[in-house]
Amino acid sequence: MIMTSHSEAAAATIVQHKGLCLQCPRCSGWIGHLPKTNAADTTFVCSDCCLKLECEQGIWRSLLPERADHFSRFIRDYQFIRSAENRGSADAEYYFNLPYRDLSGSNSQQWAIRAKTFLYIKRNILPSLRPSLKRSLKILDLGAGNGWMSYRLALDGHSPVAVDLLTNDRDGLGAAAHYRKHLPTLFPRFQAELDTLPFTDDEFDLVIYNASFHYSENYEKTVAEALRCTCAGGTVLIADTPWYSNEESGEQMVAERRLVFTERYGFPSDGLKSLEYLTDQRLQRTEACFGIRWQTLTPNYGVRWSMRPLLAKLRGKREPSRFRIYTAKVRK
Repeated sequence: MIMTSHSEAAAATIVQHKGLCLQCPRCSGWIGHLPKTNAADTTFVCSDCCLKLECEQGIWRSLLPERADHFSRFIRDYQFIRSAENRGSADAEYYFNLPYRDLSGSNSQQWAIRAKTFLYIKRNILPSLRPSLKRSLKILDLGAGNGWMSYRLALDGHSPVAVDLLTNDRDGLGAAAHYRKHLPTLFPRFQAELDTLPFTDDEFDLVIYNASFHYSENYEKTVAEALRCTCAGGTVLIADTPWYSNEESGEQMVAERRLVFTERYGFPSDGLKSLEYLTDQRLQRTEACFGIRWQTLTPNYGVRWSMRPLLAKLRGKREPSRFRIYTAKVRK
């Protein structure tokens, strides 16, 4: 178990995020530099198409109105399910302990996976990223949820930017307000979709899909947007997206999940045509499309986790999901 105490967090050396450049999510025109403080009355207006980018309660609303309609059912269903799963807490300590401890006790097994993934990234990937830089790494946290990863990255001296569709105060970007207690400056938060990000080209050293890549409706389009936002020599990283050895296993998982959700919640939670999982073939298609090469990394999730495929086979059940980390260097 690893946690950061309040005194340790307060003493940590934090490098503030500087120089974030924004573009219009509709026409890709230049909008401006993000102000140092997320003032509630701050508004950007695109000089080309007049789209307004407003900051509400510290969150930049960069989801286009027409796309908000597209995601409305998904957001409604997803928030309902997350609430039913007892995600989030009224206690700020819950957020300060993530991902290493789930004080609610409701999703401890999943958080244990998240913790091991994050520790692997922290120990084995981040130290090797452009070590010659004399500044903090600029990191885009896609699928940030309540902001736990951005918080941990900020404590370690990096400059994260958190992106998610959910903005509520319990499980979405609004919950990240808790982290102000231990950070001199809270990291920027944006409501945006994976395929239309409000950042200029070459803005980040590292783009992380934080248990979010499988929500994409088009992997090629999603990867293209990440590559656009990543600078030459930077890295795109996919974490905690389920992988299967074949399409049949993945499709069976999707069907089973929809059946369970229908029985439990009264709807199948299919508001988006998300691709839901990865296979080697799907990864290879993105490699061929963009001329990149995914490196596959496998954290140690424990003996019980590694035995799951064998046990499923012996019991005549379908192949279980497996989690890996995929990284690709960006060359431009």
